[in-house]
Amino acid sequence: MSAAPFAFVEADPCAAALDRADALRDDPDALARLWAQARVLLLDARGDALAQADGTPFLPRGAELSQGPGGAGAATFLGLDGNGGAWFALEAELAALGAPATVDLRTAAARWPALDAGVFAQARAMQSWRQRHRHCGACGARLQVARAGWVGRCTGCGAEHYPRTDPAVIAAVSDGARLLLGRQSTWPPRRWSVLAGFVEPGESLEQTVVREVREETGVRVRRCRYQASQPWPFPGALMVGFLAEAEPDEPRAGDELEAARWFTADEIRAAWERDAPGAADDGGPLLSARISIARWLIGRWLGALEGGHG
Repeated sequence: MSAAPFAFVEADPCAAALDRADALRDDPDALARLWAQARVLLLDARGDALAQADGTPFLPRGAELSQGPGGAGAATFLGLDGNGGAWFALEAELAALGAPATVDLRTAAARWPALDAGVFAQARAMQSWRQRHRHCGACGARLQVARAGWVGRCTGCGAEHYPRTDPAVIAAVSDGARLLLGRQSTWPPRRWSVLAGFVEPGESLEQTVVREVREETGVRVRRCRYQASQPWPFPGALMVGFLAEAEPDEPRAGDELEAARWFTADEIRAAWERDAPGAADDGGPLLSARISIARWLIGRWLGALEGGHG
């Protein structure tokens, strides 16, 4: 299974992705020709997208805006959709055009069409990279944006810097009958989720699963199997999802968790339905948001346990 759009869906995960059209990043004339009819996502300084009054996407054409594609401080070329239409992202402060509302990425992921939400995730990650990488890490000189927003070239030593994605594993860990979940103290009350952590240098993804689960809970993983991935642009991670089999060790919450425990299938099933529309709130545990790969992995485990497809 390939990487899914930001709002996690299992079926045809590549369907909502743009063609990144890498070759066009070095073709300013082609980008200029595409600009007039291109869709442009405008982001404010916080990374929220300008939106219509009802929260739906606000996507003006390039011809309606004052800044063209490519170059420092202007638009980032995101790619082409299935109809060959170009998509760009631009800082809202550079556009002589406003909108009645703004929408944050988590809200858009749950409400916007998959393509639009995926474009937003891509644009937000690129914006975050540019905001955090304004100077060269080698000599400290200012970076100049090139390749339609995809390279930062140092004005001092000439080094090139590229957008960064940090890989992280996320695993639904089971002892065969129960699911291991943890919670952080900063999460909303009653919220529980599967375990996750960033990959360290010189480490495979599978080794990261074993290490992170042991560090966070003391539980020993025997084996794990890749399932799917999801971009998580907060600000620039890629969540790589696994199902893992573990020893039935008693969990002990490490420094990163407030609590960790095993949940039975009945408890997971009840939590799964607890946030469904119209469901009564009985005060029990809550699971990760439905847009996330964490929630999908939980469903995958529960479905496999019940003989279904998750």
